[in-house]
Amino acid sequence: MRYRLAMWLFLALLLAGCGRRQEAEPAKANTFRIYYLNNSMTSLSPRDYGTDTADAEALVPELMGQFLNVPNDADCQPAILGTVGYLGCHLENRVLYLYFDAAYSNRANMDPIREILSRAALTKTLTQIDGVDYISIYVAEQPLLNQDGQPVGLLADTDFIESISDVNTFERSQLILYFTDETGQKLVRENREVVHSINTSLERLIVEQLIEGPHLSGRYPTLPPDLGLLNVSVSENVCYINFDSVFLNNVLEVNEYVPIYSIVNSLGELSTVNRVQITVNGSSNEMFRDVVSLDTQFERNLEFGQTPVRTDGEEEE
Repeated sequence: MRYRLAMWLFLALLLAGCGRRQEAEPAKANTFRIYYLNNSMTSLSPRDYGTDTADAEALVPELMGQFLNVPNDADCQPAILGTVGYLGCHLENRVLYLYFDAAYSNRANMDPIREILSRAALTKTLTQIDGVDYISIYVAEQPLLNQDGQPVGLLADTDFIESISDVNTFERSQLILYFTDETGQKLVRENREVVHSINTSLERLIVEQLIEGPHLSGRYPTLPPDLGLLNVSVSENVCYINFDSVFLNNVLEVNEYVPIYSIVNSLGELSTVNRVQITVNGSSNEMFRDVVSLDTQFERNLEFGQTPVRTDGEEEE
């Protein structure tokens, strides 16, 4: 009898022990998607990663560690090769600045297609962190440049899609842009043909082209060339544009309304835009030149006159 009782107790303890060993690991508080590349280098390959870390400053190095080192059981490739040195980062005003060594731009390490996908993987991975809206990539202490030698600028999750067939596809668009005349009082139209990636919306493209400035003689810029475009989005025919603080420090000798309606009238040429809301670092509670309140949605305004011009620079009749 004692033997049987001892056996039952032993089996009960054994089963209880097994039950404890089979208990599921407690779920992590936060789950993030770490983006790698598939083996054919044609698209992003995300994998879930769980962590209890909540602080953004601590999450960045943790997620970067996962990003740079593909798990052994993952059938994918790192978005950035191990020959590229990651030097660190810092977070400021919801922008995460990432620093890499010169190997990042070495064609042997990073061909153009892989580099675009790397940008996408970095952006999609790190903008999941609460407090990170954009990333900015620096290479050898200089802002990352695109194939045209222009700064890539701030990157948002919405700037990218996951298929390389789309990432590497370009299209040609005809834009109508409004700059100013030599007096700085009137708007002057310029027709411009632009070849661009289909990842770039026409709304963003128009604002980027305005910042780049006019290509024709007799036309003058309305926006400073160092102006930072933080984000562009469209909802219900309203285009929302978020600039950095350089917008408020525009010292160009133009009428205070000319920069506003250079943007609004150019975007208004699109069928997708009826009104424009401009913010600075996410705030609309700003006064431009102490005259124009940004706390409004602007509609097209022909008050300043718009002299149409052809792409050859001659004025149209």
